[in-house]
Amino acid sequence: MGRIKYLVMDVDGTLTDGKIYMGNNGEMCKAFNIKDGCGIHDLAIPAGMVPVIITGRTSKILENRCNELGITFLYQGVTDKVEKLFLLTDDMTEVAYIGDDINDLPCMSIIKEKGGLVGCPADASETVLNISDFVSRKNGGDGAVREFIEWLLYGGTSSK
Repeated sequence: MGRIKYLVMDVDGTLTDGKIYMGNNGEMCKAFNIKDGCGIHDLAIPAGMVPVIITGRTSKILENRCNELGITFLYQGVTDKVEKLFLLTDDMTEVAYIGDDINDLPCMSIIKEKGGLVGCPADASETVLNISDFVSRKNGGDGAVREFIEWLLYGGTSSK
């Protein structure tokens, strides 16, 4: 599995638990798992994987988290994730993608069809669970991304 160059991630429901906390004045908060962050910053990047985020929502909170982790490929407010995917590479065998819902399926289908790897958290939608090469034992926002990174780097078995 050492051929993976790009680690592409969704955010809400994958790097977070999918909940968006909103205050009275419209301010938002999201919770990120420190284990996922460590996996990205201390395992994936040193191993030569380029972390990439492609997400439909836009958030300054996410920008701040990406800066902390050294993620420089951040695409927010994306309606066509496939278009952003092909900005990275035409060789999908170099891509691993982790997502959780139907908006991730177009990318996941292309990557899987072209020889890349796809994974998801345990609480992903049924259609995403069915297409995934790797199904984490953890829910989104609870270390699922870290588990996927370790699987990519060290092999092992998924819960599929």
